[in-house]
Amino acid sequence: MTGRPAPAVLPSSLRVWLGLIAGFAALVVVVLGVRYADESEPGRVDARIGAAVYGVGSPWRSVALAMDSLGEPVGASALVAAVVTGCLLLRRPRAAVFTVAGVGMTVGTATLLKHLAGRTIHGENLSYPSGHTAFFTAFALAVAMLVTRRRGRDGLGLGSTAGTLLVLTAAPAAGATMGWAQVALGAHYPTDVLGGWCTALAVIPATAWLVDRMADRLAEAGRRQRI
Repeated sequence: MTGRPAPAVLPSSLRVWLGLIAGFAALVVVVLGVRYADESEPGRVDARIGAAVYGVGSPWRSVALAMDSLGEPVGASALVAAVVTGCLLLRRPRAAVFTVAGVGMTVGTATLLKHLAGRTIHGENLSYPSGHTAFFTAFALAVAMLVTRRRGRDGLGLGSTAGTLLVLTAAPAAGATMGWAQVALGAHYPTDVLGGWCTALAVIPATAWLVDRMADRLAEAGRRQRI
């Protein structure tokens, strides 16, 4: 008896939406990167938003610090490990690979862009794009995409409308929350946050497509060998 094929990590109902968003997000990342390359001062928009957000008092500073810790290596690793463990327990290896690959590619891309843009804050600290914002947005988007997956009649996943709304809500919510924390703590300029958010929006859909394509090819090769 042959098993059902593993569901795609990029649901068909989201391919067009996320494809368009990814293309626009990539454009924003490039434009901002060129605009603020090698700069070490906030722009006009950065200064205005930063003045309104920076230096929050208790208890909001504690909230910002807690959010910031989720983007640090220990906190980020714990979040990813928890999702991967859940995927493996549910026998969803493709989902586990996507989670690791998606988050890893996003963080790697953000790190590369930091060196290419060369924008700094507080001396020599590379700031564009915000790696914390890129990570948290990528993580939230990946988890939302996994929740929307559907597999036949086993009851897993959400309907296409609810799933689309979840994905399109999760990314802005995660980006805004982590972005606020980074600006409130003075770790990044607001445009760094926007760049980090858009980096995740550009990388995650592309990674999902690649993971699905590679998994489907491996599955097809396995079927041919059994024939």
